[in-house]
Amino acid sequence: MILRALLAALAAFAQQPVEVARTRTFTEGPVFDRDGTLFFTHNEGIAKVSPQGVQSHWIQDASAGFNGHKILADGTHLVCASKKSAVWRMDGAGNRTGVASSECGGKPLRAPNDITLDAHGGFYFTDPGGSREAPIGTVHYVGKDGKTLLCADGLRVPNGLVIDPKARFLYVAETVPNRILKYPILSPGKLGAMQVFAKVPARDGHEAAPDGLAVDAKGNLYVAHLGTGRVLVLDGKGRLLRALSPGMYDVSNLVFGGPNLSQLFVTGSAGHRRDTEGRVFRFDLKPVRGRR
Repeated sequence: MILRALLAALAAFAQQPVEVARTRTFTEGPVFDRDGTLFFTHNEGIAKVSPQGVQSHWIQDASAGFNGHKILADGTHLVCASKKSAVWRMDGAGNRTGVASSECGGKPLRAPNDITLDAHGGFYFTDPGGSREAPIGTVHYVGKDGKTLLCADGLRVPNGLVIDPKARFLYVAETVPNRILKYPILSPGKLGAMQVFAKVPARDGHEAAPDGLAVDAKGNLYVAHLGTGRVLVLDGKGRLLRALSPGMYDVSNLVFGGPNLSQLFVTGSAGHRRDTEGRVFRFDLKPVRGRR
């Protein structure tokens, strides 16, 4: 009994959040490059934190509405420029080098939000523009040929998305219904019928909405539950395993990093995202490992 209590206490201690960075505005889109530098977006641009913990500006541009962010194997940055209705390509110095996607089937994108990469050189992204009022949100795929495909539609604010470790399913956070969707991946850019993977807990009198997603090597899904100050951990059947509290009211997005991918980095803000400072916190989750 004593040993069990001690192990539980150590586990609780290991899951205390550590502040990594702060900005004047709401933070989103965390991603690591190969050198271990953490990048994250915020309302005024994109910041970075070196492996030594030094924070600096990478891009200062409030006009683009930067959001989701991923880095390709060749070092190219893919960034959702929501206010520009496009996904941009950028180099390591923060210069825009092209547009990865701005239309699909001849129709312009509205406001790309988040990105996840696949193992075939392509990426999926969500476009929730205008879908809070009507179910017009979409999920797209951009293949190695650069063509943008429509994968799913009829959604109410599709937000974070991630592929499971075995690349069988695409998980999508649907913000307004407060639920996580699951799509079988039939082939790159082709999804099967939508399934409701989990309805996440509501919060009386307050906003409660799933935002960013991440998965660990065992297939557990980590959900940034906006407005609740919690990161929900769901198993492969959508059951709630536990909840982490980063110490923020608005929790927005997630990425695994650090040694052995055993650290979970969480973005958001100290209070409501519209009027409080942005934050990035870290959880040390050994022996948990994120999906590479």
